[in-house]
Amino acid sequence: MDTAIVLGVGPDQGLGAQLCYRFADQGLHVIAAGRSEDKLAAVVEFIEKNGGKATAVVSDATEETDCRALFQNLPGPLKLAIYNAGNNTPGKIRDMSATYFEDSWKVCCFGAFLFGRAAVNAMPQGGTILFTGASASLRGRANFGAFNSAKGALRNFAQALAKEVGPDGIHVGHVVIDGPICGDKIKHGFPDYAERLGSEGMISLDGIVDGFEYLHNQRPTAWSFEVDVRTSIERW
Repeated sequence: MDTAIVLGVGPDQGLGAQLCYRFADQGLHVIAAGRSEDKLAAVVEFIEKNGGKATAVVSDATEETDCRALFQNLPGPLKLAIYNAGNNTPGKIRDMSATYFEDSWKVCCFGAFLFGRAAVNAMPQGGTILFTGASASLRGRANFGAFNSAKGALRNFAQALAKEVGPDGIHVGHVVIDGPICGDKIKHGFPDYAERLGSEGMISLDGIVDGFEYLHNQRPTAWSFEVDVRTSIERW
């Protein structure tokens, strides 16, 4: 059975978990990786109850040893690897500590480097590597200097990787999520904000996953590097 790795898996109604569900439904053995053992176990349990195959691996995206281990002893050929790690890190630059800025970059960009390098070396026959981006990948914004610079660096890294390994049959893509996601992080963490936005003001999880699926299924004679997703009412 072919394998998919998704790093950055959290709650059931989160992008990482939903990516796991979609590609397990397509017959891949999914390696669900993240920092919370309980959340990973719940994702694996759901997949297996629905007839799929999955394995949970607790992993820190910024630790080289963890990343290398993630790609060892796979249950089958690696066909898909998704880097979904990285939370929003707002803050004014003038008040920002060096550690805060560096940590944002480490999760968004350095972790992506560790993951991308390992994925390429685990795909001798080709495959797909996808990275989760944001509107911050494309432009700077006041009070988001750490996040903007980290996500921008991730996009540039992904594009460099795409050009480097494309001739080897490895499709590298980047998904720009331009707006708030209709998932647990906003609904539970910022309920008043979610209520103001309403369902029409948040990007659906299924729709975002559709973008990842689209990139993964593209034929080599018509590859895209990037897909951007937003609601119909998002200003851009």
